[in-house]
Amino acid sequence: MRRNWAARLRSVTIDGLRAVVLENEPLRVTVVPDRGGDVVEFLHKPTDTDFVWLSPQGLRDPAHHLQGAADDVAQFVDHYEGGWQEIFPSGGAPSEYRGARLAQHGEVAGLPWDCEVTADSEEEVAVRLSVRTRRLPYRVDKTFRLRAGTAALEVESTVSNESDLELHAMWGQHIVFGRPFLRPGARIRLPEGVTVIPHESAVNPRGRRVRAGGPWTWPVVPADGGGETDLSVVPEPGTPGDVVYLTGFSEGWYEITGEVGMRVEWDARVLPYLWMWQELGAWEDYPWWGRLYTVGLEPFAGMPTNGLAEAVANGTALALGPRATRTLTMRAEVLA
Repeated sequence: MRRNWAARLRSVTIDGLRAVVLENEPLRVTVVPDRGGDVVEFLHKPTDTDFVWLSPQGLRDPAHHLQGAADDVAQFVDHYEGGWQEIFPSGGAPSEYRGARLAQHGEVAGLPWDCEVTADSEEEVAVRLSVRTRRLPYRVDKTFRLRAGTAALEVESTVSNESDLELHAMWGQHIVFGRPFLRPGARIRLPEGVTVIPHESAVNPRGRRVRAGGPWTWPVVPADGGGETDLSVVPEPGTPGDVVYLTGFSEGWYEITGEVGMRVEWDARVLPYLWMWQELGAWEDYPWWGRLYTVGLEPFAGMPTNGLAEAVANGTALALGPRATRTLTMRAEVLA
């Protein structure tokens, strides 16, 4: 039954793409099944704060991308609207796995997903999305659930190997924060005992924040060029961007706070790494053109951001046996 109170949902169309809005008293969350199941809105209504960063290029339909040079990176970047993506079965740069060429951030973040309503009452609403990869024999299912009165989104994802062979994958949650929520001085809090593994080389043409080497102890780490940098504090615009990998989680959670904040919880036994991507406006060429001020805090199985083949080689990729499944539970809650 259509409701405008308590937990409710509705189907809408955004820029020609199917979308679903899950809503309750404090939250409105918009998911786009036609675009990878992306979360493109996570609005805390009492403070009018949207935690989802949206890129200047906005939401684009990948099916309309008929021009431009063939490019395994552009396949993701040219349609990247920000928000929260499911990354599977490869993370980061293009890679080749057992003869399958995988583009930037794998296959599912951009495919159209099937969507069905699994709960629709005043107490809770839920939708289940599902998709099969094109180049590897995987199925991914993802359920978004919102309960009445709570400022928390619950997410359960399952990946299934539909072959009789053992396969590998990188699996991640590409969650990125930006303006207007993200501001200089915002704080990032993690459990005790987390270590920082820098990316091997600079990912930004203007340098990097964290000195290569390590691992270092979170949050104060050696800075590139000397001195120290505190990764728990979001820096000023124009600071060189960087990618580091955080590990050693006794519990999977982080908090990012300004005037309001968000706490994200996940099963660190399934995704033992947290990728921290910072692009703070210093990248002045393609694809960012100096327009990004973002921090990504992305739970992941596998590292670094060089694609599946390297994660398999270094032993960090997720292994799924014949017909095996793995399930991940997550919770994203507003702190106000």
